[in-house]
Amino acid sequence: MAKSLKGEALPRSDLTDHDVQNMFDVFQEHYEKTTPEIFHRDLDGKNWVIILRDPESKSIQGFSTLAFYESAVNEKPVGVVYSGDTIIRPAYWGTSELPRTWGRLILAMRERLPKPLYWLLISSGYKTYRFLPTFFKEFYPRYDQPIPPEIQDVIHHLARERFGSEYYPESGIVRFAEGATPLRDGVAEITERRLKDPHIAFFVERNPGHARGDELVCLTHVDLDNFTAAGLRMLR
Repeated sequence: MAKSLKGEALPRSDLTDHDVQNMFDVFQEHYEKTTPEIFHRDLDGKNWVIILRDPESKSIQGFSTLAFYESAVNEKPVGVVYSGDTIIRPAYWGTSELPRTWGRLILAMRERLPKPLYWLLISSGYKTYRFLPTFFKEFYPRYDQPIPPEIQDVIHHLARERFGSEYYPESGIVRFAEGATPLRDGVAEITERRLKDPHIAFFVERNPGHARGDELVCLTHVDLDNFTAAGLRMLR
């Protein structure tokens, strides 16, 4: 049974140096080829952070970094939330505190940003990609539907805007020239049993370089009508 966590969303500027060091400790336990410089580059590009603490020891056991901002697609304003580094120590896997805290923050920030609000997500591990079918009805790319042209336009625009030449539009992959941080062995292993899940099988097919840190660019519309039943329970 997973240990419980207590989530807190706070502005990046509210983190203490001690918090940042503890976050880096968790990060380097799970990712290879990381350095403090790589970690800070991601963190300093975000304006909000979700911190996950053990309720008894108050120690940080996981986190997710987020950037909320405005963009324009085909000269129309849109809101964007971009998820950066996200990790939880294995002893706490299975808790719903991360998606619950994430959902509350998203709904609060949604009122401050243009609509539609899109969640831009890059994934080098199937666990991250699996959040999409669990909590959202429509998301892309996916195994059972092609990407609608208007959504593909949004993906291309936001990915080029954020990642520049490190985004490869023909494959929908971000391949960092420097600073790729593959997951360590055992963190998100792809087994034959897991490949029976069509979402995971699709992720592996679309991102064959995931083990070396390649990131699949994903997008979903953040709207109450687009949440699954599990997503709505999370928000409550």
